[in-house]
Amino acid sequence: MAEPMRIRATMSGDVADVKVLMNHPMETGLRKDAKTGQLVPAHFIQEVTATVNGTNVLTASLGSGVSKNPYLGFKVKGPKKGDKVVVNWSDNKGDKNSAEATIS
Repeated sequence: MAEPMRIRATMSGDVADVKVLMNHPMETGLRKDAKTGQLVPAHFIQEVTATVNGTNVLTASLGSGVSKNPYLGFKVKGPKKGDKVVVNWSDNKGDKNSAEATIS
């Protein structure tokens, strides 16, 4: 099971600033285990989506080149305080995670 994400959304004027910290190992598949010498299998987030009140505002494709525990920040124009932001990700092993926050 995936570890929880941390998400924060704040309004500045008519723009919401959304910041997300995704806990994920983001293994490239090229690193060797220090003890066994075997390659550590690739394990990385492939897709991230974000919605505001159910409307898709972001779709991003990630790859194995992104570092461990990726941070994602983006701005959305138009939402209001109290609106709900939901961020989802899925990885190459089929794991999924979701987090939501209320815009403050």
